[in-house]
Order: sequence, then structure tokens, then C-alpha cells
Amino acid sequence: MFENLNDRLDKAFKVIKGQGHISEINVAESLKDVRRALIDADVNYKIAKNFTERVKEKALGRDVLKAVSPGQLMVKIVHEELSELMGSTHEELNLKGSPAILLIAGLQGSGKTTFSAKLANFLKNKKGKKVLLVACDVYRPAAIEQLKVLGSQIDVEVFTEDGVQDPPGIAKRAVKHAVTMGHQVVIVDTAGRLAIDAQMMDEISTLKKTLNPQETLFVVDAMTGQDAVNTAKAFNERLDYEGVVLTKLDGDTRGGAALTIRAVVEKPIKFVGIGEKMDAIDVFHPRRMADRILGMGDIVSLVEKAQEQFDQEEAIKLQKKIAKNQFNFNDFLSQLQQIKKMGNVKDLMGMIPGMGKAIKDVDLEDDAFKSIEAIIYSMTQDERENPAIINGSRRKRIAKGAGTDIQEVNKLIKQFGDTRKMMRMMTGGGKGKMASMMRNMQMKR
Repeated sequence: MFENLNDRLDKAFKVIKGQGHISEINVAESLKDVRRALIDADVNYKIAKNFTERVKEKALGRDVLKAVSPGQLMVKIVHEELSELMGSTHEELNLKGSPAILLIAGLQGSGKTTFSAKLANFLKNKKGKKVLLVACDVYRPAAIEQLKVLGSQIDVEVFTEDGVQDPPGIAKRAVKHAVTMGHQVVIVDTAGRLAIDAQMMDEISTLKKTLNPQETLFVVDAMTGQDAVNTAKAFNERLDYEGVVLTKLDGDTRGGAALTIRAVVEKPIKFVGIGEKMDAIDVFHPRRMADRILGMGDIVSLVEKAQEQFDQEEAIKLQKKIAKNQFNFNDFLSQLQQIKKMGNVKDLMGMIPGMGKAIKDVDLEDDAFKSIEAIIYSMTQDERENPAIINGSRRKRIAKGAGTDIQEVNKLIKQFGDTRKMMRMMTGGGKGKMASMMRNMQMKR
């Protein structure tokens, strides 16, 4: 996402990079390209114009320190303004009810049902909540069935009433059921339409009055660009919802909706959908998104994803094995599998500052580790635990079993040996450097 915008902004900043000072002329030239980049990203013209005017005002009103070049200062100011445009700070969900009720609204095809299940999965796994999903899209039978299937995948109960065409009644009875069964959060999936119409708005308004939810979230397809912003505005005028969810953001390289929806609707973006899997949902952080747009990476999100997957006790055990030079292929395989759980490999690498452009045209599939895993699985248990015994004849057998050639096996064994040396150096031969790093990470959590 934001690839085109990132490229265009980078070119715009080149106008002012290398300049000895900031002047009205070079700022105007640079910002003309910034404005064009924003408009090409499907940002409303008026918002793009106001944005560049604010940047110009700040740029001309600041002295450039000796340690900071004009180009660096311009990037800093644009970063500040992008963050401000998207809301500056993240706003948490309100989960204070008993149970907390979350009403999900949006047009048909925006991804409401899938998002409802993703949100349930997020609240269950990351917030420790007992969640109830409620199927109130009674006009599209496939929606009810879809929610049941997704609920079973994530092990979350789905409340349905077959044949009942009364969404407010279903929702009220679902809340009573949630109270009885001890559910802490109720997520109500509602009907969508192909366009905004009176019947749809009346029904969702009635549902909101009936339930008095802690939050009403408007789900919108980011790929519809400015249409998404206009739809969000129309819904908000009738519903006065608390937050926006942008789905399919991974499929939109422009990102205009993410940049402007806050400015138009004056409601925060709370979540973004970034894929089909049930864990492909991100909490929206304006500053981190500004980092990504400007190619600065998102190291905070990367560390958070790593902390979710890597167990502290297992990490300490691994550190001891590395210190004793006992790190083996079973450990190596375990580390690969934990990295895979963190998400798409290319997206993860893009979170590392400076890596986004380097891997832009590199084809990194989700199964990037498949050949490595095949080679390790082709080894015997003794070979995995004692890599030193893997001689020439064993390498031939492993290559044949993995469906690859011996050069690939040799390459992996060499890479493994280099990795083991590097990891041992990081531990300082058992002096506890890695343990200290892990303790520091744990304190930051």
C-alpha cells in the first residue's frame, strides 16, 4: 500500500535535497510536486491544497539547524502534517459495557462480515475477551452462513435465529444471551446495500437506538477511494458513528481514503484490513502510517508482532543453547515457523527502515521458506540435532528427499553455520548479552 505515493513524495523531496537553505522558491517547487502526488493518490484537491499550504507555512517559519538539511526538515514537516491529517494519535475501542456492544455498519461488499470475525479474533486473542458474534444480516442468507463458518474457524460463538426477519429483535435477544453466558463483547454484523438508501439507513438507525452500543464502526472498502470518503460522510450524518474501519488497504497502492477520511468525517480510523486471513487486521496508528508512507518503515509494529509470537521462556532456553553451541536445525525450523506466523514476509521486511524501496520489485511469496523447510524435514532426527554429522552422502540423500539439488542443501548448511556463529557472537560466548537484550525488551512491553 502507498507505493505510488511513497515514490512520488520521494521525487518531490529531491527538489529541495542538496539545497543550502530553504527559500520560498524551492519550497514552492517541492510542494507543487507534493500536492500532485496527493491528488494522484486520490486525495481531495481542497485537502491536498490546504495540506501543502500548512507545510509551506511551517517550512518558511523554521530556521534550518546546521545538523539538519532543508530536505530533512521538509520530510519532518510533511511527516508531522500527514500524522495530523490522519488523526495524530490512535484511539482505542470503548469496551466498558457489560457486555460491550459493537455495531458494524457499511455498504454491501465492503467486508463487514469478514471484519466482524477478524475483530472478534483480535479481541479474543489480544485482549482476552469472551466474544459473541451476532448475525443480523437477515437479507443475505450467505452472510449468516459466512459468519458461522468464520466463527467456527476462530472458535467464537455465533448467535443466529433462522428464518427471523427482525434484526432489532435478534440483536436484543443476542445481548440477553451474552449476559447469561458471560460474554464480555457482542459484535453485531448488519445488512449492507449496494448503495445508500432510506430503508438501510432506517434499519441501522433503529438498531443503534435499540442497542445503544458502546461503539458503531463504519466499514468501508479503501479501494473505492474518494467514493469511500463520500459514503463515510453520508453514513456519519445519519448514524454519528464512533470510528472507521478501512478494509482491503493492502490492495490500494494510492491510499487516498486513509489520508482524507479523518479530515472529512472528523472520526478516527480505528482498524485497517490488510489481507484475507483472520489475523490480517491492524490497529490504526497515524504516526506509524505516516512512517510507512514516507518510507521510514514501522519498526514499532514489527517489534510488537515479534513479541506476540516469541515466547520469553523459550527465548531464554534458546539463548542458553546458543551459548553452548547447541543451536540445531530443530531450533532453526522453530524460529522460521514463528516468523511465518507474524505475517507476509515482504510486508514484515517493509517495516524495517530503508528496506521498503530495496525490496519493492523483489518477489517474496508467503511460502518463501518452503524450500528450506523441505530440506530440514528431509533430514533424520539425528541430523537435525547434530548438523556436524551431515557428510556428502547424507547431503545427497537429503537433496533427493527434498526434491532439490545438492547445491541448495550445501547453501542452507553454510547459511545455518554462519547464523550459528553470529548468534554465538551475540551471546558473547555465554556472557549474557542476548539475555540482557531480552530483559530490556520485556521491560519495554
